[in-house]
Amino acid sequence: MELDVETADVIRLIMQYLKENNLHRTLAALQEETTVSLHTVDSIDSFIADINDGHWDVVLLAIQYLKLPDKLLIDLYEQVVLELIELKELGAARYLLTQTDPMIMLKHTQPERYSKLETLITSQHFDTNEAYPEGSNKEKRRQAIAQALTEEVSVVPPSRLMALLGQGRICEGALYRLQETKALRQFGSLALLSLKWQQHQGLLPPGMSIDLFRGKAMMKDLEEERFPTQLCRLIKFGPKSHVECARFSPDGQYLITGSVDGFIEVWDFTTGKISKDLKYQDQDNFMMMDEAVLCLAVSHDTEMLASGAQDGKIQLWRIHNGQCLRKFEKAHSEAVTCICFSKDNSQLLSASFDHTIRLHGLKSGKMLKEFRGHTSCINDIVFSHNGQYIISASADGTVKIWNTKTTDCTNTIKTPDVPEGADITVNNVVLVPRNPEHFVVCNRTNTVVVMNIHGQVLRSFSSGVREGGDFVCCTLSPRGEWIYCVGEDYALYSFSTITGKLERTLTVHEKDVIGITHHPHQNLIATYSEDGLLKLWKP
Repeated sequence: MELDVETADVIRLIMQYLKENNLHRTLAALQEETTVSLHTVDSIDSFIADINDGHWDVVLLAIQYLKLPDKLLIDLYEQVVLELIELKELGAARYLLTQTDPMIMLKHTQPERYSKLETLITSQHFDTNEAYPEGSNKEKRRQAIAQALTEEVSVVPPSRLMALLGQGRICEGALYRLQETKALRQFGSLALLSLKWQQHQGLLPPGMSIDLFRGKAMMKDLEEERFPTQLCRLIKFGPKSHVECARFSPDGQYLITGSVDGFIEVWDFTTGKISKDLKYQDQDNFMMMDEAVLCLAVSHDTEMLASGAQDGKIQLWRIHNGQCLRKFEKAHSEAVTCICFSKDNSQLLSASFDHTIRLHGLKSGKMLKEFRGHTSCINDIVFSHNGQYIISASADGTVKIWNTKTTDCTNTIKTPDVPEGADITVNNVVLVPRNPEHFVVCNRTNTVVVMNIHGQVLRSFSSGVREGGDFVCCTLSPRGEWIYCVGEDYALYSFSTITGKLERTLTVHEKDVIGITHHPHQNLIATYSEDGLLKLWKP
């Protein structure tokens, strides 16, 4: 049974462990000896936002262990120097210009460009026309640097080594009995042994290429996005314990469900069975709430799970051991309908039948902010890509854009094609993956639209079904090439954002469909219904 793992990934796995445990000298020595670099950041979205917002102290700290091309480093440091000059921080600008390797390299390779920076430092007034070439400006330079840097880095789940060892049922304590020099030789073999165990258990298909470092099992080439055509797994819950919400974990390893009977279960979606590699589930212990679980959210690092219930409570869980980390007993006065994590996983955003949106601090356990303005139940909420805005969808027929910092509602959008005076419930708002300001709006009609935060409709997709086919939920494929909507007629409508057409219709259930969710990087969709069934669909 062949297992294809890159040697460099094993080294990066060790490097990440060293970095997380502040073993910086050992990390530096390992990088120098192996010439392998740790090209990771905690969050691509946060990294891009920090660059575009000019948070250069954070950016420079994040890249200190990255081996970046000389040209990119020069562009980056030059931009930092320019902005320091603009802010009149001349001492700091002069230090970077004269004492950092990229700027010293610029002095020797492009003396005219370096001389221009020296001139700007000594000038009494900062002239943007002199600082930036024609057709460029500070914002465009930041965007170009952000684009170039993101091509050089990737995101890896925290504690990846420990998670891998845990999944392989290797004693974590063995690591601490190893001398540091031995650890550097043996970490890799322990991690590989873990993967071998997972493959033996059928968790990883034979012949699969393993990205050991990022925690993904995937084919060498990026899978083409395709619409589903067939049922591949069926999970039966029964009508009295049907699924109210389901989410795939961001790392793609688990499918997690919340049921009307209060149970929260983590599934191995490849087999359609309860995931037994989680020790507590193997012992028939489960995460559970007092009343029906109506919504779930998984943290971006797949470490934590948040669940919201019919009684207005929210609970925070540690996925790998099922431990309840925190309870928000009075999160809302009525049922919690939707929930999501902030991009740094430090806050929870929730909404409710009580018409409010609330922001909670995970450390403090307190409500930090409240957003009021909707006049009916809120069905969906999401942070914008940069976290500066919140977008909400409500049964009052509107989508609202909120300023996260001030809690002000900056725009109220009435969805199109709705008769005057009518309130057509808005089911979902879903961010478009590759466009920061665009999102999909699905309301109780036969048409789904792509809009921007100013309320402009950019594209629309219609099923053409005039009666009994209004949409009840929707989701997007990971790269946004497909919009999937489920109608009142129990059919899944697959719209291509490339062709702009309805490419396929597929009947997925025999009773009302409650929700739909898409795997983060596979062509796999889960639908769940009042018939007590959760179905997994593939091309």
